[in-house]
Amino acid sequence: MENKVCLITGGNSGIGKATALELAKNGATVVILCRSKERGNEAVKDIIQHTGNKNVHLLVADLSSQKMVRQAAEEFKQKFDKLDVLINNAAVFLPTRSETEDGIETTFATNYLSHFLLTHLLLDSLEASGEGRIINVASKHTGIKINFDDLMVKNNYAFYKAVGPTKLALILFTKELATKLEGRPITVNSLHPGIIKSNIMHQLPWILRTIFGFMSAKTEKGAKTPVFLASSPEVKGVSGQFFNNCKPEKTTKEANDPEAAKKLWEISMSLLKPGILN
Repeated sequence: MENKVCLITGGNSGIGKATALELAKNGATVVILCRSKERGNEAVKDIIQHTGNKNVHLLVADLSSQKMVRQAAEEFKQKFDKLDVLINNAAVFLPTRSETEDGIETTFATNYLSHFLLTHLLLDSLEASGEGRIINVASKHTGIKINFDDLMVKNNYAFYKAVGPTKLALILFTKELATKLEGRPITVNSLHPGIIKSNIMHQLPWILRTIFGFMSAKTEKGAKTPVFLASSPEVKGVSGQFFNNCKPEKTTKEANDPEAAKKLWEISMSLLKPGILN
């Protein structure tokens, strides 16, 4: 991974940090994007200390803010002339419903729409790599559907009703983007990292924290598939796939729906303020 530039959202903790550590060990230039400058700087220092790789950098942005996502993308472009790997990893589990400054439900804005926007803003940088790789950290999605009539979860909000559809949305986005990128030197894939212990669980009710705590694996295991997709020559040219344990896996009927993917794409574009190219 020497001479490769990798950007990881949510790279200051959990799966994101474990992924950043492994890529830094392999010689990559690593850029972590997170909301807290303080926690981000701590993570950068820790990664440098554990890997001996000094090419570790920080971008600060609250992904729920489209303005801050745009600023982060611009800051990245000013510092780097290419992007080899973009790992869209950051996510929130929010017990109560809220809306962002853009008027969008916060879970949807943070987990999905921010990555839709960031990816588009960095496509030129990915193309400059000559072999750009986009990796969307999603999840198993059996039984999950997207309710297009209540995408902002205004009715009977519950965290699982908000989070699940954002992970399915990332898979639909992956498939649609792979089609649109045909002919360009950029691939895009999604993955299930496993049920992993991370700070995100602190946002869950205590009973769910306890249950997931017993089920969860260490963050190092969660980083295995993202690192594989970022670095392995085996997946060169592979695009539009969903991976689990470093192997492609079939997705559900809902994730294979091309009409839903197109509809989600159009809605996503309409939610960006200003438009994607402005």
